[in-house]
Amino acid sequence: MLDELLAGIRQKDRRALARLITVASRGEHLDQLRSQLGPAGKPAIVVAFTGGGGVGKSSLVGKLIEKLRDHGKSVAVLACDPESPLTGGALLGDRFRMPSRPDDAGVYIRSLAAVPGRQAVGEHLDTIILICEQFGFDFVLIETVGAGQGDTAVRSMADAVVLLLQPETGDELQWEKAGVLEVADAIVIHKADLPGADRAAAQVKAALELSGGHGVPVLQVSSRTGAGLDELATFVESTPKRARTEADAATELLKLAQEELARRFGRPEVTGIVSDWKAGNLATAEAIRRVLASGASDGPGNNQRPGA
Repeated sequence: MLDELLAGIRQKDRRALARLITVASRGEHLDQLRSQLGPAGKPAIVVAFTGGGGVGKSSLVGKLIEKLRDHGKSVAVLACDPESPLTGGALLGDRFRMPSRPDDAGVYIRSLAAVPGRQAVGEHLDTIILICEQFGFDFVLIETVGAGQGDTAVRSMADAVVLLLQPETGDELQWEKAGVLEVADAIVIHKADLPGADRAAAQVKAALELSGGHGVPVLQVSSRTGAGLDELATFVESTPKRARTEADAATELLKLAQEELARRFGRPEVTGIVSDWKAGNLATAEAIRRVLASGASDGPGNNQRPGA
């Protein structure tokens, strides 16, 4: 079945694309997927949009889709929604604020559940990006869940990170200065038709000067009026592929290790280790050693990289 789906996406079969993303998002066959998803003929440009809740990420991405399609570019959007506490799936809030293009083969929008504590992105997002690249999209746009200062993991997956802020942010700029602001390649003051947009832009530019972020563009954009959308589209379309660094690889490996540990905590032997540690019968260091050793016999499962 997996071989058929892989063949399907290379033939631009959207049903195969949807099914393969579902397989990856469940954490199934990841090793096989990563080994068979070779380099795309023309790798997609991956741009992530992040920022606090309510800043208008979905509305802005929706308008950007229209601009890119007007320029003849194909677009996949991976919208990371909060995980439903009932079903474990995405709550689908983002997709309702994006344009519906059911007959446009050049647009694909998919909601992904973002597990709490996983830095505002969906599980196995890196593999899902590879699937979209193999399908042949020109751009892959990632929308994170409303993010805070520590939510910078998307940096290792994207060629550029766009941080959205809005007027009247005030002292809330402190968390951006401490975290996401430092990895942003562009800052968008969204809802720039509202009062205070100029002041917010000035605050951001001052913060960039203090942090050494020279050359990072600060754009004022309004999804409602269309102001600044052409400038944002130009930035996205001119984004180059970013060389993968050792830090990126380390971030990916750490993420895979976290996923593997999360799986182990569902095993009976690990539950026993936790119980012994909670009762004070195991020192913390010994409990950690036993958890790490618990999977030694079967290896790291589906997340093992080829040749590792």
